[in-house]
Amino acid sequence: MTDYDDNQKRTQAITDPARRKLIKAGAALGGFAALGLTPGLRNGVWAAGSDAPEKTDLKIGFIPLTDCASVVMAGELGLYKKYGLKVEVTKEASWAAVRDKLVNGELDAAHVLYGLIYGVQLGIGGPQKDMAVLLSLNNNGQAITLSSQLKSKGVSDGASLKKLIDSDKRDYTFAQTFPTGTHAMWIYFWLAQHGIDPFKDVKSIVVPPPQMVANMRVGNMDGFCVGEPWNARAIADGIGFTANTTQDIWKDHPEKVLGTTLEFTQKNPNTTRAMMMAVLEAAKHIDTTANRPSVAKVIASKSYVNAPEDVIEGRFLGNYDNGNGKTWQDANFMKFFNDGAVSFPYLSDGMWFLTQHKRWGLLKEHPDYLAVAKKVNQIELYKQAASQLKISVPSDPLRSSTLFDGVVWDGKNPKAYADSFKIKA
Repeated sequence: MTDYDDNQKRTQAITDPARRKLIKAGAALGGFAALGLTPGLRNGVWAAGSDAPEKTDLKIGFIPLTDCASVVMAGELGLYKKYGLKVEVTKEASWAAVRDKLVNGELDAAHVLYGLIYGVQLGIGGPQKDMAVLLSLNNNGQAITLSSQLKSKGVSDGASLKKLIDSDKRDYTFAQTFPTGTHAMWIYFWLAQHGIDPFKDVKSIVVPPPQMVANMRVGNMDGFCVGEPWNARAIADGIGFTANTTQDIWKDHPEKVLGTTLEFTQKNPNTTRAMMMAVLEAAKHIDTTANRPSVAKVIASKSYVNAPEDVIEGRFLGNYDNGNGKTWQDANFMKFFNDGAVSFPYLSDGMWFLTQHKRWGLLKEHPDYLAVAKKVNQIELYKQAASQLKISVPSDPLRSSTLFDGVVWDGKNPKAYADSFKIKA
């Protein structure tokens, strides 16, 4: 529990800001051409009179993870420039640094944890700030890694880990990357499903993604949840094995998002749309399988993920080796576009993280789940950007999924869902 809880109001009347309506371009096209705007932006003008970006020079942050690919490749492929933007893509040291720089305006947007955005929105993951999820960057592609020391004691999965914890009494430590983030929620959910209370039975610590492998190497933790390529790197270095992929916890689960502050989207709607369109085009490029090896080579460089190309490429192509004798081709590997199905910012995705924040005591009271999601997830902006790229959007902002505990999550009764878990704070 953070000190911010007592200082923030958990529920409030939320109204979506007025959205600009798309009107057909007509004679104005000649003027847009004179401005040097690209065809994608020339296709529509906005009620304010011009679709030119209000702010052209941007900083977009990322953490060295495979799923930063669409944010990085939008620059490498010249897509930000295509949409009238000059973007500096900046490598950040930790999710806390991303949070701080988004909140204080040092970053205009970022590749960021879904749950981090919601944590800041409700003041439980830092000082409260109204935030915005623009689109989902990827589904799947994270994992829970356990140490080779546990493997030597017969641990191969959650059930055998539970047996060891019950029989070999010592302190067990598991790392995640940010208290309200996706990796924390995945590992807490996984541990609890196997009868391990993540707060009473083991210790939870925060470690930045690129530091996971080094910390496991020196024995600072028994397991961790992080994005690729750091799970694959632990296997390559012989210090750990994959106990579960996150896509086995929730097929096509929400993961990273393109996030910013609500203030930025309100001040710069054209810039926001242009940025979204660039990233969406990059996502489509990445999800063409033939492009993935070359993308892996780009993001492997020191400027970006700084990891061996082959370590990135394997799971990037769905080729899995769990480091414990099992290899397979995973059809549910990391997805970035999937005909637009990945990118849509479903309200139910954001609400799920809120249910887990309530489950683990990060929220003292139930928030107005749907109202918060409607304020944070910029569905109208997404629809406008998607329409320019002829990307179809779902008719329902709620989607239904069955997680590995067998329970269906559809966003229709979040309060009951949050209260339904046997192990909770």
